[in-house]
Amino acid sequence: MEKSYTYGAHAHWTMHKRGILDAGDIPRTINFAAPPEFGGEPGLWTPEHLLLGAVATCYVATFRAIAEASKLVCDHMEVFVEGRIEKQEGGFRFTQIALRPSVRIEKEEDRARAERLIGKAERACLVSRSLSCEITVTAKIELQEPVTAH
Repeated sequence: MEKSYTYGAHAHWTMHKRGILDAGDIPRTINFAAPPEFGGEPGLWTPEHLLLGAVATCYVATFRAIAEASKLVCDHMEVFVEGRIEKQEGGFRFTQIALRPSVRIEKEEDRARAERLIGKAERACLVSRSLSCEITVTAKIELQEPVTAH
């Protein structure tokens, strides 16, 4: 496995207070603006949402890979993420990001392993490990409903 990888993206201002984000061979672009609180247009992705989206998607991908390698049967996994920005010396910055993963397991005896893997994914998530703000994880683990024959 390589020891380093390089990724790129390109953002440019288009009109009014909007911009477009693209990345090389990815065919779809993302329209973005500053948040309305900072004079941007409502209804568009913001840099703040994109950062939280990067944390959420990285966590999901990391958990999936770890669960698969650990042979944990999990038929559902999602994560909600919420970030707090605060004005500090030098300007606004993210001070806290809260991740709330929800995992559905097949057997009760997998609960402890699922909890361990949730923690492992938190420690291994590339994007959240790259940030300097506090990151908390509060997980919910549910048991899959048994299938009943009719």
